[in-house]
Amino acid sequence: MRKMIMVAGLALGAALVAGAPANAELGCQCVKIGAGPMCTKDIADCTFKAGGLCLAPCEYQAPKMKHKKKKA
Repeated sequence: MRKMIMVAGLALGAALVAGAPANAELGCQCVKIGAGPMCTKDIADCTFKAGGLCLAPCEYQAPKMKHKKKKA
C-alpha cells in the first residue's frame, strides 16, 4: 500500500512539473477574508504585505512596467 501511494505521489509531481510553462515562476495563491484570491510572489508577501493566508501554489507573473507617453 505504501509503495502505491509513493508511486502515485511521484507521478502527480511529475505531471505538475511537466505541465508548467518554462517562463512562469511558482507563487502563492493568497486568500484574505472579504477579498478575492490573488497570486503573490511568495508566502512572506502574502502574509505580511497582503495580510492573507497562502493556500495553494500558482503561476506568478511580475507586473510589467508601464511607460508614460510624453506629450508633444
